This record gives sequence, structure tokens and C-alpha cells, in this order.
Amino acid sequence: MEPNTGIAGEGRHAIADALAQVLADSYSLYQKTHLYHWNVQGPRFSALHQLFSDQYLELWNALDEMAERIRALGVFAPSHGQLAARTKIPTPNDISVSEDAMLKALLEGQEIVVRSARSALKLSAELGDDATADLMTQRCAAGEKAAWMLRAHLS
Repeated sequence: MEPNTGIAGEGRHAIADALAQVLADSYSLYQKTHLYHWNVQGPRFSALHQLFSDQYLELWNALDEMAERIRALGVFAPSHGQLAARTKIPTPNDISVSEDAMLKALLEGQEIVVRSARSALKLSAELGDDATADLMTQRCAAGEKAAWMLRAHLS
């Protein structure tokens, strides 16, 4: 049964597709951040272990909100394989990298997510989907704050 909430079917599907990109990038970044949380080592271990924990937990909670928004638009949330195929987040092959390399990779990932969220925000605003626009505004703010925190550790 198609939703009848004031957004045409084509628009709902376009918004859901943009959201699926943000979800894919966020899910991949969640996994990378958690992996680095487990494997960080060096003189800043304690601080980075906690920072990475804070960031992967924030991402984890956001994943559910985005997938549920896709469902509210009348579209199925993407499968794990679909998420993995469309993410723009580079997948690490070597987990024994330096603290700075981890920070730089996560910073790059956060900025990718923000750009994806900003694109979905623009589309949803153009199509009159205030609920998705609000969610993407929150994702932009969270990603920008996370990027700032990562940058602060690199200065």
C-alpha cells in the first residue's frame, strides 16, 4: 500500500534513494569507526578509544532513524549487500595503521557522510519533505561536530 502523505511517488522514491546513500555511507563509517575503536594503539589510546566509541555509538543510533524514514516513505531499506555496494567510504585493508592515519580516515568518512546528507537535505527540501530535511539537518550537524573532534586531534 502506497503512502498518501503529500509527497508524490516519484519524489518519495528519489528521497528514499538519497537517504539510502546516506545510510550506506553512515553504515560503512560506523563499521570503520568500530574497527578502529577495537584496534587503536599508541600514546593516545585511551582518548581515541573513547572518541571512536562515542562516534560509532552516535552513528549506530542514526542508522535506525534513517532506515525507518526510508520505510515511512514506502520503500524497503537496502540490504547489507546493497549498502556495501553503494558506499563512498573507502574500506580499510590494513587495520594496523597509525593513530593519525585512523583519525584522517575517519575525518574523510565523516565529511563524505555530511556531503551525502547535505545532498539528501537539498532534495528533500525541494520536494517538501520536512521530516527528511529535519533528519538530514541533524545528520549534517552531527557529522560536522564529529569531523571537528577528529580534526582537533590532528592539529
